[in-house]
Amino acid sequence: MTRIERVELRRVRLPLVHRFQTSSHAKRELEHILVALTDTDGAVGWGEIASPSGPFYSAETVESCWAVARDHLAPLVLRTDWEHPADLAVALGRVRGNHFARAGFDIAAWALWSAVEGTPLAHALGGTRGSVEAGVSLGIEPTVDDLLAQVRLRVDEGYRRVKLKIAPGWDVEPVRAVRTAHPDVPLHVDANGAYQDVPEHRAVLAELDSLGLLMIEQPFAPRDLVAHAALQERISTPVCLDESVEEVADLVTALRLGAVRVLNVKVSRMGGLTHAVRAHDLAREHGVPVWCGGMHEFGIGRAANVALSALAGFTLPSDVSGSDKYYARDITTRPIVSTDGLVEVPAAPGLGCDADLTYIEERTTGRLVLRADGAP
Repeated sequence: MTRIERVELRRVRLPLVHRFQTSSHAKRELEHILVALTDTDGAVGWGEIASPSGPFYSAETVESCWAVARDHLAPLVLRTDWEHPADLAVALGRVRGNHFARAGFDIAAWALWSAVEGTPLAHALGGTRGSVEAGVSLGIEPTVDDLLAQVRLRVDEGYRRVKLKIAPGWDVEPVRAVRTAHPDVPLHVDANGAYQDVPEHRAVLAELDSLGLLMIEQPFAPRDLVAHAALQERISTPVCLDESVEEVADLVTALRLGAVRVLNVKVSRMGGLTHAVRAHDLAREHGVPVWCGGMHEFGIGRAANVALSALAGFTLPSDVSGSDKYYARDITTRPIVSTDGLVEVPAAPGLGCDADLTYIEERTTGRLVLRADGAP
């Protein structure tokens, strides 16, 4: 039985090495919340709340996650005994929604439990691979030439798949330019729900359908599953869902509607590793390939993504690109490295990497410690 006696929350800010823009917003730096759970024997497990700063990808923000973690999740964890991380996930489920906030605690619980058990996190989750294929996600650039330069850089680095962010007005032309320059590179596009089920947008999606893409990810708003199902009936390119699937129940609905042929499983979006594994299992049962999406995680969350990607159903390259694509220095002592498009799955117990406490302290913008005994 595990009992947590100390919860530490840290807001940590890192600059990006390259500005990243999606259909809704741009960012030059990121602030995430690190969660450290310490049990009664002194063992520590680290997790990461990788929520965006603004309410664009989802309703959650760093501010909202900090409040929910401080006022609800941390106190709940401090009064809950559990034998397995899935047991704690049930308790965390008493807090409705707030998937990003819950994910940080769930990741920390899995990291702690697997370390204490002496098993790598990937094995604890059911993974069998020693390495995983890495794709790369590229944002909207000022010009098509700038985008082509970024694609060339990442292709030369060996990434096995390139994802391009698109938005109305930045779609067919840049995607066609990339496809022309790289006819054999596995390529897919991600709209982050920027399109509507109207004639002019349907025409754009039909043109994209002709460009030999792996998938078109989240073209419509998250709750508009009927529009996604209708689009899939009109085009041959698989429709991939991301923001639409926050709960396993969302995936059940999407499957029944025929709205999903590929699933982006994001640990943060789904409330942690426990629910991400369940989504993987259900998708695999229905023959839907999955891949692990990312939220520009720091080293803690990135290590969790790599471990998850070791599961058998992750048959497409995941967004587990090397830390150096995003950060000049990461917050772990062993940053994630991609070599020829492959990322090694850590074989050490737990996350397989240690938190770089010195650098974390340097980049910390806020800190809070809560204890089971109520001591300051």
